[in-house]
Amino acid sequence: MPAADRPDLGAAWARVAASAQRSGRDPAEVLCPERLSRLCGVEPALVPQVVTGTAPELPLCLRVHRRFLRLRATRRDKHGREWPLAAIAEDFQAPGASLGPLNAGTGLPRLGHAAGVQRFFGVYAGFLLADSQSAVEHALATTGADAPADLGRLSYLTGMPPHDIRLTLDGTPPRLPLKEQVHQRFEHLRRTRLRADGQVHSLAAIARSFRASGQSLTRLARGEGLPNLAAAAGIQRFYRVDGGFLLADDTEALATALAGIEQELETAGRRTENPMLAVLRAHDVRSIVTRAGRLSPAGWKSLAGHLDDLLAREGQLTRESTGRVAVPDDRKAAEGGAP
Repeated sequence: MPAADRPDLGAAWARVAASAQRSGRDPAEVLCPERLSRLCGVEPALVPQVVTGTAPELPLCLRVHRRFLRLRATRRDKHGREWPLAAIAEDFQAPGASLGPLNAGTGLPRLGHAAGVQRFFGVYAGFLLADSQSAVEHALATTGADAPADLGRLSYLTGMPPHDIRLTLDGTPPRLPLKEQVHQRFEHLRRTRLRADGQVHSLAAIARSFRASGQSLTRLARGEGLPNLAAAAGIQRFYRVDGGFLLADDTEALATALAGIEQELETAGRRTENPMLAVLRAHDVRSIVTRAGRLSPAGWKSLAGHLDDLLAREGQLTRESTGRVAVPDDRKAAEGGAP
C-alpha cells in the first residue's frame, strides 16, 4: 500500500497512549514492543522503526518464515513446548512435512496451509502475509473500541454480503469452503474497486502488479482453484486491502472492519465493549456452558485438558515457578475492559 494511503502510525501510537492514560494504565506497558510483536508478528526490535517508517521491508518468503517461527516461539502447548509441525498440519488435514519448507525458510506454504496455520494459532488472517506497517497498524487497532456502521459499508470493507453480516452479528456466521470464500472476495474486489474510467481491472493488470501473468488468475476468477500465497498477497496489495482480506473468516473480517471504522470516528477515549465480544458472550459462550453441563466427571476433565491446549496455543497460559497455570496480565486486563 502506498505510504500516502496509510494511517499515520505515530498518531495512532499517540491515541493509544492517551487512551491508556485515561483508563489508568501505563502507556509503556500497553505499547510494549514485546506485546505489540505478539499481536502482529513484527520482531520487537523493529516495532519502533516501523512506527517511524525506517524499518526495512523483508521479501515475502523471509517475512512469512519469520512470522511462523515467532508463532511457534510465542504460542506453545500447555506444557510450554513448541508445537510440532505434525500437530499443526494435522489440524488442517495435511502432513507435517508440508510445513518443512516454511519452517526452514526455503519456500512459501500453499494458501490453504497458511490459512490453517493462522487458525491453529488463533491469529488474524493476515498475520503471515501483512507487511510490517500493516501488521503494526492491526496491532494498534486492537486496542480500540468498535463502532457500528451500516451494512452496505461493512459489506464493502469485508467482501461479505449484507445477509451474511446479519448472521455473523447474530453469532451464526456462514461457513464457506476456503476456495469459495476466496473466489467470492476476489470477485467482490473486482466489482467494487474499479478503474478511474469505471471499468473492472483486467486479470492481466492485477497480475502484472506482482510480476505474474493474467493466466495465473484465470482459475481463481472462475472459482476453480486457489491462488498461491504470493498471488494472494499481490491481489491484496493491488486493491489496498488488509493482508487477511481473502483469508479471514466472516467473524474476523467483520471485527477488522469495525475496528477500522472506530479509528476513523476517533472514539479512542470512549470505553465501550467490543460488539463482537458481546455477541460471543451472548451466543457462543452461553451455548457452550449449557452443553457442558451435561458432561460426566470424565468429560469435564477431558474438556479442561482441551481448553488448556487451546489457551496455550493462543499464548494465554503461563507457568509460574510453582508450576501453577496462570492467566497472563494482558488477558486479565482485557477482561477488565482495558485495551
